[in-house]
Amino acid sequence: MNVIRAVQLYLEKMVADAGPGMKMLMMDRETTSIVSMAFSQSEMLQKEVFLFERIDSGRSNERLKYLKCIVFIRPTRDNVLRLQSELKSPKYGSYYVHFSNIIPRTDIKALAESDESESVREVKETYADYLPVNPNLFSLNIPTCLQSLAWNLDALDRSVQGVISVLLSFKLRPAIRYKSSSSAAQTLAKKIHETINKETALFSFRPPEDGAPPPLLLILDRRDDPITPLLNQWTYQAMVHELLTINKQRVDLSDVQGVPKDLKEIVLSSEQDEFFAANLYSNFGEIATTIKGLMDEFQKKVHDQKKIESINDMKNFVETYPQFKKMSGTVSKHLVLISELSLQVSKQQLFEVSELEQEIACRADHSTQLQRVKKLIADDKINLQNALRLIMLYAMRYERHANCGTSGLLKLLKDRGGRAHIVPRMLEYISTSARQELFNTVKITDAVKLTRNLIKGLKGVENVYTQHNCVLKEVLDDVTRGRPLDAAFPIMGNELPFRRPPQEIVVFVVGGTTYEEALAVHRFNQDGFKIILGGTTIHNGDSFIDEILAATAGIPFKHSRSLQQFHHAPTGEA
Repeated sequence: MNVIRAVQLYLEKMVADAGPGMKMLMMDRETTSIVSMAFSQSEMLQKEVFLFERIDSGRSNERLKYLKCIVFIRPTRDNVLRLQSELKSPKYGSYYVHFSNIIPRTDIKALAESDESESVREVKETYADYLPVNPNLFSLNIPTCLQSLAWNLDALDRSVQGVISVLLSFKLRPAIRYKSSSSAAQTLAKKIHETINKETALFSFRPPEDGAPPPLLLILDRRDDPITPLLNQWTYQAMVHELLTINKQRVDLSDVQGVPKDLKEIVLSSEQDEFFAANLYSNFGEIATTIKGLMDEFQKKVHDQKKIESINDMKNFVETYPQFKKMSGTVSKHLVLISELSLQVSKQQLFEVSELEQEIACRADHSTQLQRVKKLIADDKINLQNALRLIMLYAMRYERHANCGTSGLLKLLKDRGGRAHIVPRMLEYISTSARQELFNTVKITDAVKLTRNLIKGLKGVENVYTQHNCVLKEVLDDVTRGRPLDAAFPIMGNELPFRRPPQEIVVFVVGGTTYEEALAVHRFNQDGFKIILGGTTIHNGDSFIDEILAATAGIPFKHSRSLQQFHHAPTGEA
């Protein structure tokens, strides 16, 4: 199962169905992002798609009857109205309409009535209603999805549509399990279950053979694992997102000093960049070695290109020049990224910060950790955002400790101008289930992790900096080994639980997923499983804090009464 390839196949069929000849592609804001994450503009040009237009932008009066118009839009009411207006006064010779999800028949009828010139050749549902990030990872690009710790209704509707689209992409009619302690996960599971039952014809796929268990849709809640998004990451893609932010495969470097003009915005796509595809899960130490290997290879090619002494040499140079230029761009791009990551690691003292984050997340040692947190947040070299995240981790682990020092730490942060008011919000955001399960006293598995890491030896950062295991990994361990999940993850509907592991699994995280969780899924898939991960968004530390603030706005404080003085935002910003 590969979400990028699934979207590509839909788009390829869409273009092929329009037949030969010059074409233009009409999209909306969201489908523009979907297309750009599946294909580059040059790849679309090779498919005879020469023009691109947004349905929600102003219309010109120019008639282009020689062009075929492929329409790829989400089935929203606004888009249907815009398309009706387009069809009443058609600008192009013919229209091939594709909606990215299920569209009501009433809307189809309204479009037919508007098509007085009969310029529409076909109307289809094309189930590509999600952003394909990695082969095993998709996002719905919903920055925040909860209000007062309950679903924002627009976000809920969009999440149902996105997950349904993924299921239809892979022809899956799954058993649906959800975290029993999460009302948000239960609500989403119920809505998806109702949609599947309503659209029986669409979901009438052939059942698994030989009595195999059905595919599984597993719905989790970010509130059950608020630790993972707060930890600094050490794999390439995750580091870029944490320190520079990846937005729909693009990294904005316009504020980075000394970056060449053509690298102010960088595209990071596993489909369009072989080096990135091969190294997105490599750790920081490995990347430095790999980029040096790429540099050496490039320098060798540069040296070879200088040896142009004959017509044959010139011919060979012309033939290899596009690949040479592509390699030059790849080297430049990744050198800029690695250089900036290295600078930020040093500037923010991330080795020291990350080591303490991992220690707090993985084991209890209150007195020592409190002193280390105090020392770091008092250090002006540690930026306020990292100081805030250390306090958030400490506050979650030790909120019930007899000598909890959260108030004192928040005073230190507030004196530096930090956003101390966020920590009480964090304590309200974390679920009751997470309070009981995440920070139990030292587990046997902690000792096992320690031993394993010591045995590994010093391999770059793959020891004290990567001890933490996300909750998702533990859940997938249980699922893939056929362990019973009945109490913690009930099944939605009347399906009977299967004890055999499912062959295909789609995981969706309400409140956003992370690249650490994508790495966990990648490792399961390396072992032969078929797992796709998605979420309302993909978080780094900053976006997760925004999620917390939106989710807890307007709720009464129950879990952090001793921190009342920090409930209101100070004037300083982290």
